[in-house]
Amino acid sequence: QVMLEESGGGLVQAGGSLTLSCGASGRFYSSFAMGWFRQAPGKSREFVAGIGESAGITEYADFAKGRFTISRDNAKNAVYLQMNSLKPEDTALYYCAAAYSVGAVMTSPGYWGQGTQVTVSS
Repeated sequence: QVMLEESGGGLVQAGGSLTLSCGASGRFYSSFAMGWFRQAPGKSREFVAGIGESAGITEYADFAKGRFTISRDNAKNAVYLQMNSLKPEDTALYYCAAAYSVGAVMTSPGYWGQGTQVTVSS
């Protein structure tokens, strides 16, 4: 069992940067692959980035490549999403997610946080 809580969202101007954090509770956090998803108003939730339990594997959606970086600190039970060169179309509710593999976290995470809002102004 893993419980997730996101933080770090906010309002930022286009071209700016933001780092999201996700704190996890649960004995076996370091055994889980972690990921970030987002959902914009009127759109479906979409995968953003994922990272394996040892951080040796990372995966990104095409729109995130080169701009976003996912990382994790197992000692702190935390996963991060560094977002640079933000665009208005990045505006969405960002969710932290966990699953037993990177493949699973990309497609069907079993655990979700409540989300943190990111708003990018033009």
